[in-house]
Amino acid sequence: MKIAERGNPAMRSWLDRQGLRLVAKPYLSGAFATQQLLERLTVEKAPLRELTAGYGGGVNSGPLFRRVYVSTPEHSVPFVGSKDMLVADLSSLPRLKKTDAESSSLHYLELQPGMTMISRSGFNAGRRAYVRPDMEGYWSSEDVIKVTPDQNKIKPGYLYTFLSSRFGEVLVRGGVYGSAIRHIAPDHIEEIRVPRFGEAVEKEIHELMEEAASLRAAYQSGVHQATRDLFETAGLGDLLDLRWHEQGRDLGFAQRGLDTTTLRPLNFQPRARKILRRLGEVEHVTLGEVCKGGQMSRGLRFPRVDGEPGDTYSYRLVGQRQAFWLRPEGRWISKAHTSKDVLAEDETVLIASQGTLGENEVYGRALFAAGSWRSFAFSEHFLRVRPGLAGYSGAYLFAFLRSECVFRVLRSCSTGGKQQDIHPELCAAIPVPALAGEDRERIAETVRQAHSQRDEADRKEDRALLRLEEAVAQHAGVTS
Repeated sequence: MKIAERGNPAMRSWLDRQGLRLVAKPYLSGAFATQQLLERLTVEKAPLRELTAGYGGGVNSGPLFRRVYVSTPEHSVPFVGSKDMLVADLSSLPRLKKTDAESSSLHYLELQPGMTMISRSGFNAGRRAYVRPDMEGYWSSEDVIKVTPDQNKIKPGYLYTFLSSRFGEVLVRGGVYGSAIRHIAPDHIEEIRVPRFGEAVEKEIHELMEEAASLRAAYQSGVHQATRDLFETAGLGDLLDLRWHEQGRDLGFAQRGLDTTTLRPLNFQPRARKILRRLGEVEHVTLGEVCKGGQMSRGLRFPRVDGEPGDTYSYRLVGQRQAFWLRPEGRWISKAHTSKDVLAEDETVLIASQGTLGENEVYGRALFAAGSWRSFAFSEHFLRVRPGLAGYSGAYLFAFLRSECVFRVLRSCSTGGKQQDIHPELCAAIPVPALAGEDRERIAETVRQAHSQRDEADRKEDRALLRLEEAVAQHAGVTS
């Protein structure tokens, strides 16, 4: 007989509770041990299906459907897939045709603040995310299970905190099945039993999570406003509404004045050259000039030696895949075997600099290392951009480099075959608007404030999870 853990052998009744599924993972993943711990709680427990309301009982995913993507905001809605639901900056989401989204067959896929999203297939199956206030009016894909709490019975923030905790982690992921492509179905999580700790505790946890969601919405608004402020102050407001895909493909063009730097047609892409000419029309300095005395180079290559989880003896290693998530979950590597050069200096801009040219890939996207992110070890796959020119901060550069138009320019600087890399000489020639000092500082301060709000949101979420752990420990007679 297989053993889930010592003293906890697999039982015939387990098969009945799992619908007679004969795969091992639900029994060996820790899900049953967690269920038994929760069963010992001296509080009421209610099945998830009794705490939800809405389409399909409040726990549902959508049908397979043909996706028609549209670039014009007035005719489309932001579309959230199982990977997109994890990211911090939602400004680069694909957009679904609005008439399709609002049709009778897909209207219920609209997201509402307070919902819990659970990815239902693929590498990320079983991950959870909270629908923030700024996500109202977004649509989810069929790869996302939506859990809509009945707010007359349970507070949304508390329900999400439980599902995202270590207890919810094993209960949700214990229902994942499949080999090549992993899946989870709504009916596999409807029976999850949610402990009820009383109005005071649940309200406290809910309010912490709601505050975290509001701060993350403020972060999104802040970085967006910083970029808009920069381009409008520079007289480049027309580049904010780029509509890249409406400009036609780059076919049949001629280029003169070539040299040995590059002969690749992509590097002379007419749409990107048009952006560069427009940036060059205003007072500017080149990115290479801004970074002289600072840094504009790839990160350090280093061996990965696994370390003890935690900040005491290890760094959390963050690669391109997870760097754009709200809460990166990279592996832990030993500090004793890792150079401190893997850390990013304060206000370093990190650009994902290896990858492919797919529209939904992170290659060419920028992120900002400040606050708590300075403790992460970043892989060598990032182009590290740090200013050395007086009066130019990393926060100001981030507001510029995160824009859609500069993202397109960075991709036009690609070199390589299947895996692309950013050509350093072409990247160094990008014009950076030279605004007045007070304008640059105002924009930089907006970016700093936004990232401070993001860090504060993480702290509030951690406090909510800690409060839940304390409540479980109190009522189960164990230490968390």
